[in-house]
Amino acid sequence: MYDHFLSNIMSLTEHFCLKILDKCPDIQQLRRIHCRLIIAGNLASASHVALKLMKAYSECRQITVTRQLFDEFPQKDVVFYNVMIRSYVNNRLYERAIHMYRSMSRLNIVPDHFTVPQVLKACSGSENLWVGLQTYVSVLKKGLHSNLYVGNGLITMYGKCNRLLEARKVFDEMPGRDVVSWNSLVAAYAQNGMFHDALEVCRTMVHSSSLEPNAGTMASLSPAVTCSTSSDNLIFMKEMFMNHARDSLVSWNVMIAVYVHNSMPADAVNLYLEMESCGIDPDSITVASVLPACGDLSALSLGRKIHEYVKRKRLLPNPTLENALIDMYAKCGSLNDARKVFDEMQTRDVVSWTSMVSAYGMTGDGQTAVTIFSDMQRSGLTPDSISFVPVLSACSHAGLLDQGKRFFKLMTDEYKIVPRLEHFACMVDLLGRSGRINEAYEFIKNMKMEPNDRIWGALLSACKVHSNMDIGLVAADHLFQLVPEQAGYYVLLSNIYAKAGRWKDVTTIRSSMKVKGVKKEPGVSNVELNNQVHSFLAGDQSHPQSKQIYEELDIIVGKMRELGYVPETDSALHDIEDEDKGNHLAVHSEKLAIVFVIINTEPFTPIRITKNLRVCEDCHIAAKLISKIAEREIILRDTNRFHHFTNGFCSCGDYW
Repeated sequence: MYDHFLSNIMSLTEHFCLKILDKCPDIQQLRRIHCRLIIAGNLASASHVALKLMKAYSECRQITVTRQLFDEFPQKDVVFYNVMIRSYVNNRLYERAIHMYRSMSRLNIVPDHFTVPQVLKACSGSENLWVGLQTYVSVLKKGLHSNLYVGNGLITMYGKCNRLLEARKVFDEMPGRDVVSWNSLVAAYAQNGMFHDALEVCRTMVHSSSLEPNAGTMASLSPAVTCSTSSDNLIFMKEMFMNHARDSLVSWNVMIAVYVHNSMPADAVNLYLEMESCGIDPDSITVASVLPACGDLSALSLGRKIHEYVKRKRLLPNPTLENALIDMYAKCGSLNDARKVFDEMQTRDVVSWTSMVSAYGMTGDGQTAVTIFSDMQRSGLTPDSISFVPVLSACSHAGLLDQGKRFFKLMTDEYKIVPRLEHFACMVDLLGRSGRINEAYEFIKNMKMEPNDRIWGALLSACKVHSNMDIGLVAADHLFQLVPEQAGYYVLLSNIYAKAGRWKDVTTIRSSMKVKGVKKEPGVSNVELNNQVHSFLAGDQSHPQSKQIYEELDIIVGKMRELGYVPETDSALHDIEDEDKGNHLAVHSEKLAIVFVIINTEPFTPIRITKNLRVCEDCHIAAKLISKIAEREIILRDTNRFHHFTNGFCSCGDYW
């Protein structure tokens, strides 16, 4: 057996071995070649052979063998050090790369223009500004500062170390720039959350240089895709993507993420659907980016289709993907699917548990949310600040006052977590929903940080439900100072006045809105059918099936009246949407979406609606009645929570 193995190895010529080494062999091939070269005795004398082997082992992530080859070669010049430093950098062993660089001066090995860019990469990766500055001084002494690759490395290093002025100075003083230079500066701004500045560099490259953006440019923008940006910037990014970078997967991923983080889920989904026709296969990053958009649109069918793709491509296990799937199913109101993904996970992190707590909390099942949270504690994981937000919210939605107070105390006393505004908002909502308006107000007054609009908004909502005019006016006054452009709070105060029969004050609120130029955001309801998302506005007649929708709606409203339905017209501004009383209530966006699904699906098919605003009282009553008349489960997600309507009842208990 050994003789046969030896003869196979010896049949490989040196020339053939070197040719294979140039083509990045796998580890098995590499070991055979290495064995052949050892037997032939080539390694001790042939530096080019040793260098090729070092590079090959480095690419196979066998850095220990790379170092062994380096140490065993008797006479090493700067090229050996460059290869070893590069091997460490490519394997993210930045400190070892820096140590190797420092050893060069002790051995009188003079770095060259290939050494410095790799050392600067190591400084960037480890954010070691001190060594980077020392390297820059040696660069100046050796006259390498005008070298293109050195300049690019300096820009990257300064960007990683949050020294943007220095990065810009190096860029501006470079005698010549390539596309990597521009991309390095783009990345420097993006890594520091300066999305607009990064895009300004892209604009300058497009309009003031002979170079064009590429996939690397899009990749350089990726650290800042979570930042929201202007419509002009979004248009420019789309043009850059369409004209220069459509061939690269990373560009698609960046563009989808930008749409998602700028509240453009439909655009994100449509772009994802284009990938197949363009011959681009989504990867795990694509899927993790687009799943939140499916959740925002309640596009359950597409979400399930993507889940099947994930299984087919064997992208699991992957905690990031699995967490995204849980969140998507939860947002689509499909708790069973979310729980199935959770139960099948091999490894769960805090995000996984928190997502499940949030899923149950949003649907009003506060008790199960509390149980899941307790299970997370028993699993040995430590809840973080974010984990407490959904469990406090779940207690609020389910009216679990004592448990909510206990969790707040657990967070502050046992886990020593300093409450953030989100936690305070949950507590105010919890107290307010329980009718403890005065206690909620005192809680706000005793806060050690300035309350924001969410906190005062939670108090104002509670005042509306429990008809507390005095504290409601205090909350409204704070809100009008903090967010004078937010129409929803004017609406809430108007409804408090309307409930008390103070119609003059209602008129005053409406006049104040007109004077200040405050406009209510139009209500939009989305529903998915056959992998396509359909959107409806109040009174919308643009849909191809509008005639059928309105005819069916008239029939359903007639049946609703037989069950005692009377349009809810007490609220002059009707919570959110810009619609008048009486007949106009019948054409609110969610009613149109519900009827659209009824006429296009089989009986008993669940109806899933997502609305961008809080559902109004009249539509809430209507949805309960329609669920009974049509014998359909209606799952409606508004900005506050999920509403599961079944047989005339809602999971929220008529408190939202």
